[in-house]
Amino acid sequence: MDPAIITLCVLAVAAFLFVTELIPLAITAMAACTALGILGVLPSKQVYAGLSNSTVVLFGGMFVIGTAMFKTGLAEAIGIAVVKRAGSKEIPLMVAVMLVTIVLSSVCSNTGTVACLMPVVIGIANAAGVAPSKELMPLAIAANVGGTLTMIGTPPNVIVTGALAAAGLPTFGFFEFALIGIPLCIAIMLWMIFIGHRFVPIHEAGQMDEDAVKKAKEEAGGGGAPKSKAKMAISGIILLAVVFCMWLSLPTIPLQTAAVAGAIICVITGCLTEKEAYAGIDWVTIFLFAGMLSVATAMDKTGAGKMIVDVVVGFMGSSPNPYVLCAVLFLIANVLTQFMSNTASAALLAPIGISIAQNIGCDPKPVLMSLGIAASMAFATPMATPPNTLILGAGNFTFNDYVKIGVPMCILSWIITVIVVQVFWPFFPG
Repeated sequence: MDPAIITLCVLAVAAFLFVTELIPLAITAMAACTALGILGVLPSKQVYAGLSNSTVVLFGGMFVIGTAMFKTGLAEAIGIAVVKRAGSKEIPLMVAVMLVTIVLSSVCSNTGTVACLMPVVIGIANAAGVAPSKELMPLAIAANVGGTLTMIGTPPNVIVTGALAAAGLPTFGFFEFALIGIPLCIAIMLWMIFIGHRFVPIHEAGQMDEDAVKKAKEEAGGGGAPKSKAKMAISGIILLAVVFCMWLSLPTIPLQTAAVAGAIICVITGCLTEKEAYAGIDWVTIFLFAGMLSVATAMDKTGAGKMIVDVVVGFMGSSPNPYVLCAVLFLIANVLTQFMSNTASAALLAPIGISIAQNIGCDPKPVLMSLGIAASMAFATPMATPPNTLILGAGNFTFNDYVKIGVPMCILSWIITVIVVQVFWPFFPG
């Protein structure tokens, strides 16, 4: 059988399993690249080559540093300090909750951020006489949009960066995502302040899923152990030093080296133990990313990606407008993400986006940036992202609540992304 057809069959099975989650996402991704090796589509050296990708190393290092912030209690302390100073009025409290969540989610686990702040937000809201639901929904929204600020803020950012690297193309810088992330954060905050908060229902605090919150806290590194102010300070200094090194872009200290060095120092200084460092790494994202990189390689080498491109371009016309392409792919990714993992949707669509962009002669960067952002701006269902799910019971929200609040923000994000993306990443750079 033609290798391209084999690759498409494997991709179709993987897509089905990603959507249904009949088996874990990471297992699906690794099984896909393994199958391509067994079937002779990929040579043995390329089957697991994604695991040695420098972006995988970068992500692993930053996971450990983020875990140290939760383990030492620094992230929670920052959140509590900011929120408590916001006063007792609904809108100022909402602004404080969103600001601190956006900042923390840009460098830490957004799920862990919500898990740590949710009990605090509920307590402060009750004390202030504000319906907890009015603060919990902005908390989840901010966690989602905050991840768009940096490369490691959310898995889709890493996925699209890795896809570019796998294709041998120039990749995004660590802070490059902020060029579109900042406008999105500002727009979403303004929307919630002036319009969006009116759509959030007034519900008393419901039954918080204690097990889910506890699990999310533990995965992020938070816990009930006594906190050391010295270790809080150390973990904060390490994070700032790593971010500063990344900002300098020193040739001898690439991003992954800075991240791993920071992670090592976190363990050496006792901010967390070796076992806690291992536990803090999101292995699902690591293996899903690595597995789908190999699938993307197979799609490129066998021509399977070209076959998909031909079908898509056939629907869009012989020479589709890049704006239309970005708009359509954003919609596809955003709709998929409402019902499946944003990491999986980005992993599925990234290699296709690159192939289509190259086919019509435009730079793949704006297309991939649109895909990554679309996979993060998932507000319209409770299952779209872990932060959305965490607040479901605690806020007594219904499915329709998410739809009413989330759909306008998805549309707003779509419009902003299509407009802004070509400003910073031109379709046809000179």
